[in-house]
Amino acid sequence: MDDHGDDFGRWGTEASPDAVQRSDEEWAVVAGYIRHAANKVGPTLPLCLPGEPQECGRTAQQHVLAWSAHLKAVAHHLIEQSAPSEARAAHVAGPLYQRRLTELRSLNAPQHV
Repeated sequence: MDDHGDDFGRWGTEASPDAVQRSDEEWAVVAGYIRHAANKVGPTLPLCLPGEPQECGRTAQQHVLAWSAHLKAVAHHLIEQSAPSEARAAHVAGPLYQRRLTELRSLNAPQHV
């Protein structure tokens, strides 16, 4: 996998105070978890994080984003392949996915007292 999202533009020029802040080591751990999950459902992602045998020169944070996109695509493909009908696939990939995403976002929302 050579596509790490570089076609979006130069990496590292954006900054958002709302984005999760992690150290390089923490990003590498998250990237490893995502790669492990993605490798369980296929196709295999490379050992190209900083310090790995096929190091590609991109940051661990960039790997988290690129590999998360890969995992999302694999999950969507599994939905399409596994659903008994196009309507069921559309429901799972649409409304059910959106409900789940809303739940996850609410777990990370700031709690106002």
